[in-house]
Order: sequence, then C-alpha cells, then structure tokens
Amino acid sequence: MIRSFLAAECPMLRLFVLLCLLVTLPAFADAPKTFNAAKKIAWRLYAERPSTFYCQCAYNGNRVDLNNCGYSPRKQLRRAQRLEWEHVVPAWVIGHQRQCWQNGGRKNCTRTDATFKAAEADLHNLVPSIGEVNGDRSNYALGMLSDKPTQYGSCPMVVNFKAKTAMPPAHTRGAAARIYLYMAERYQLRLSKLDRRTYEAWSRQYPISEWERWRNQQVGCVMGHGNPYVGAIDPSRCSPLRRAGNPQRNSG
Repeated sequence: MIRSFLAAECPMLRLFVLLCLLVTLPAFADAPKTFNAAKKIAWRLYAERPSTFYCQCAYNGNRVDLNNCGYSPRKQLRRAQRLEWEHVVPAWVIGHQRQCWQNGGRKNCTRTDATFKAAEADLHNLVPSIGEVNGDRSNYALGMLSDKPTQYGSCPMVVNFKAKTAMPPAHTRGAAARIYLYMAERYQLRLSKLDRRTYEAWSRQYPISEWERWRNQQVGCVMGHGNPYVGAIDPSRCSPLRRAGNPQRNSG
C-alpha cells in the first residue's frame, strides 16, 4: 500500500513520511549508537543472506568470493577481496553540510554532533560491499551514466571518476534510491534537484524487491522503525539477534 501511495506523488508525501519516521517500535536490540557498533550488528543481520549489495558476491566472514560473481578487480586485488560496510548515503554527504564538519571533519562530527552520530550509525543506510567498490565509489553521488559497465568484470557497477558519479546496477537502484530518500527525510539532508529527481524516478521505476522487504524487516527490528519508503515492519516477526561471527573493523 505504501508503494502505491508514494508512486501517486501525493502533496502530503513528506508529511506522511515524517510522521512514519517519528513512530518507533519496540526492538529486541537497542539501535546502535556508533558506526562501529552498527557494523558489529550488521554482521549478524546479514548472516542469513551474505551477499554484497552492488555485485551480489557471496562472502564468508570478511572475505569476498570474487569467483562466485565473476568480479574482476579494477586495481586493488587485496581490497577487492575484503568485505566492507558501506554507507549508501556517504558520511561526507551526511556531514559536510553541518558545522561540525567545517570545524574538524568526520572525526569531529562523530565526537560532537549527536545527529551526525545517529545518521552514521543508522543501519538502514549500511550495506555489505566489496572493499574496492566502496573505495572507488568514495563520496560520489549515485546517478545515470552513459559508460558501459566494464570496470569490474561481471559486476555491472560503474564509477566515473571524472564526473564524480557512480551508477549502481539496475537491481540495486530502487533500494539505493529509497535509502537516499529515507536518509534525506530523517536527517534533513539537502539533496540537489537532480539527485532528488533521479532517486524519486528510480523509486518509481524499480519495485521493492523481496530482498529489500526482508532487509527492511531485519534492520527495522533493531532500529525500532522501518524505512517508510519500503514499508512498515511487523513487530511479531522480530526475534533476538542470533550470534554471528566476525565483527571486523571495516569502514564505509
């Protein structure tokens, strides 16, 4: 139902989303208060479906099986083999608009700005990623490019370093767009008109997948709320986080 409502572009859309974001549900685990804590929880959340976001490569612990998905490293083999946790909306996008960033960058924001710290630790914005892709994407916006996807073998991710833009594979565009729209609403981030139009178009064009609903439920049980652009969570399906290994120190 929420999909049809959003697609209708009702003038009350933003008010509706903001109201949804204010409603939290009891969770079996407290929402993480730091990025490091979020990464440790993320290992457990994705243990049932260990596959990277953009390239759909299987991983075990912090090691990615590149052969599993036909990934060819562009430049950095060692980092390509490493699983990292990526902010879909980069920390730079979250923080550079804030005063704390002007006075000391990300470290200062993490230390002194409660809103930035909460956004940095928001599991709705965190996905498993091949380390090289995470590094190449950097803080670039997601958008459409005319480049052919040849940089990473069979993984159809494209990074245009000159344009400072990354084009995600079609299967992730809808999910990435809904993450951007959620983060912009919840943390009052300013998106450019072009970026907002792109993400709203992707959200309409690429339907919510079964994986995205599963992820929203998993993350929502911990955060206490779902991403309204995906849907509400079912509290009766929340269960305590099971033990899962390898809370490695990977960054996004």
